[in-house]
Amino acid sequence: MPAPDDRRYSDSHEWHKHEGDVVVLGITQFAVDQLTDVTFVEMKPGGTSVSKGDPVGEVESVKTTSDIYSSVDGEIVEVNEALGDNPGLINEDCYGAGWLVKIKPSDPSQLEALMDAEAYAASGGS
Repeated sequence: MPAPDDRRYSDSHEWHKHEGDVVVLGITQFAVDQLTDVTFVEMKPGGTSVSKGDPVGEVESVKTTSDIYSSVDGEIVEVNEALGDNPGLINEDCYGAGWLVKIKPSDPSQLEALMDAEAYAASGGS
């Protein structure tokens, strides 16, 4: 599945989608392919302040555990609670129902430093 054009991408394979006053964060198909079957997800709770580069949680799979990083400063305002009961949503729909957290950014312009879909694909991501 190619990376959607409506979001920005980090070198560590997180996607960030600006929606209104929040940034939705998830992991890319490339990250999902590397992890294989996701078995557990733990994100920091709503109300947590994060800085660019901070981990917002972790995703565990049958292969490994990976930290998930924010590329914006702000506050986590929502966590995808559905992943607690069904972490496999990430495998099924990483760009949709498998989102991880929503962050209210203090500086949305930080997203401009991230790759667009074309640059992400050229870097080896998908």
